[in-house]
Amino acid sequence: MRRISIIIMGLALFLSLGSAKPISFIDDTNLIIIDRIEIEIQGTSTVGKYNCSNAFNKRDTIFINSSVQNNLKAEIAMNNFDCGNRIMNKDLKTTIMVDKFPKSYVTISNIKPFATNYKCNLNFLITNKNVKYKDFVLKNSKESLEGTIGLKFSELELVPPTKMGGLIKVKDDIIVNFILYKKK
Repeated sequence: MRRISIIIMGLALFLSLGSAKPISFIDDTNLIIIDRIEIEIQGTSTVGKYNCSNAFNKRDTIFINSSVQNNLKAEIAMNNFDCGNRIMNKDLKTTIMVDKFPKSYVTISNIKPFATNYKCNLNFLITNKNVKYKDFVLKNSKESLEGTIGLKFSELELVPPTKMGGLIKVKDDIIVNFILYKKK
């Protein structure tokens, strides 16, 4: 009889613990799991618009309102940008001096809630120029966090490409989009 009651109690304990959740000291609403990053460079030329992008897997966890890890660092292989055609790819890689500066780096730190979005500090090292933004806004959606900066090639001490003796000119202004895709 004693053996049966021990088996029944053990079975009851096993079944009740089988549906238990692990104890977590971190509130899930205060963390964001990033799965993939995409960097887009957009601009215009005398013949139209262009869009070059580089997407890569980067798994990281951002803890909001915490000193545990409130930043994200990523290394960007500049050779992996794709503009949709071979000539544009070559022009971009020549302009941003991929042979001399094969990697760029982005650091997003001090991430804090800002209404339904987030504010952070952005540090973007491209070529040999370090571009810093304080209170950079990351727009929050169900799928991603997205932020945009406007730059000029001349700010980075780069010369926009020209073709056909100057008939085709890339304008100095560019837009850089940072898209942090959340884990689904």
